[in-house]
Amino acid sequence: MQNYCGTNCCSVCKEKNVCAGCIPSDAHPFGGCCVAAECVRKGGLQALERCRRQLIDEINAFAIPGLHLDDLHLLHGAYVNLGYPLANGSVVKFLQDEQIVWGNQIEIPGNDRCYGVVADEEKILVCTYGCGGSDPELLLYKKRQSK
Repeated sequence: MQNYCGTNCCSVCKEKNVCAGCIPSDAHPFGGCCVAAECVRKGGLQALERCRRQLIDEINAFAIPGLHLDDLHLLHGAYVNLGYPLANGSVVKFLQDEQIVWGNQIEIPGNDRCYGVVADEEKILVCTYGCGGSDPELLLYKKRQSK
């Protein structure tokens, strides 16, 4: 696998057999954008850690009880694009399955649910969910701060 960011995301990807990596796909591994590849293309490898760290700080600044991020990982949107029930009875997905996004799962202390955090250059999504992504609840969907 060939990628821009130098991470091992391609080697651990369960779908690497259907994707050649970021470089052969011009930073569009599953037809969508990869946040890490875009960051590296714009500012080099040094910018990748800066982008990731800035996003972690931005999310931690929300001060959501029990949610503190130390790291973010590159995730395929298809794995984290949950359908959220709305008050009108409809179910909405806010992400694109084809994108590679930053994300993490944090266990909620004293609870059987987890926080899910997903972000790209434009938006941040924070939710809770049960085992295997069941019963998702959207907590925050926000446009990111201007850079």
